[in-house]
Amino acid sequence: MKYLLSLIALLSLTLSATADEVKHVVSKDAAALIAKGDIIVLDVRTADEFAEGHIKGAKNIDFLDSNFKAAAAKLDKSKTYLVHCQAGGRSTKSLEPLKELGIKNLIHLDDGFGGWSAAGLPVEK
Repeated sequence: MKYLLSLIALLSLTLSATADEVKHVVSKDAAALIAKGDIIVLDVRTADEFAEGHIKGAKNIDFLDSNFKAAAAKLDKSKTYLVHCQAGGRSTKSLEPLKELGIKNLIHLDDGFGGWSAAGLPVEK
């Protein structure tokens, strides 16, 4: 029993230490963070999707492009990035490579650009 409790405690500490360091927000909360400044919006959709509409000031690096890691490696690692795609799938997959590149301050827009648009938040073309 003592061993089991120790194992559970160790597992708990390990999970908390390696827990998802990424903050998760929905569109309205993301809009408030963007309004405060000091956040770079990183749109990981395709260039065509980006051209159809995006969050003002967003930087576009296509997660599906073979050059994604090389382009992302050029990002300033000291900045905070709000990462999103259309619905959250690609951007979720992009988080691990971004962390591997040394980007520590990541915020994920869980409802994606679709949620942003549906919330009636401003879109730039």
